[in-house]
Amino acid sequence: MVITSSLELQARGPDHFIDITGQVAGIIGQAGLRNGNVTLFVPGSTAGLTTIEYEEGVLTDMHELMERMVPSGTAYHHDAAWGDGNGFSHLRASLIGPSLTIPFSGGKMCLGTWQQVVFMDFDNRPRRRELVCQLIGE
Repeated sequence: MVITSSLELQARGPDHFIDITGQVAGIIGQAGLRNGNVTLFVPGSTAGLTTIEYEEGVLTDMHELMERMVPSGTAYHHDAAWGDGNGFSHLRASLIGPSLTIPFSGGKMCLGTWQQVVFMDFDNRPRRRELVCQLIGE
């Protein structure tokens, strides 16, 4: 069986990281499936999905890592083309990736003890995001 739904989020802007583990678990529970995979996808090119330990130290480390790898204060060709100043946002999102697939068994995601599902918004302005959530299972 395939079930597709969505998850709506309000992101504040650059490096706003949101723990969506509980929301994804709720979608799996509502679907009534016991075993399968949940795939999450961000339509858009300035946000991504990953799993990390969602705690302040890791979140700060991630922000600092992104700033070192793809500095926000640097001029990017995208900014020259569009004038929107979010070239760094596109590059950061491409490093994380727009989708994530997680197996579930017995109706629960197969996550590690300290592992959470995290939405990462990198855009340079607040945005409403609608994630696609697709379950395949039985």
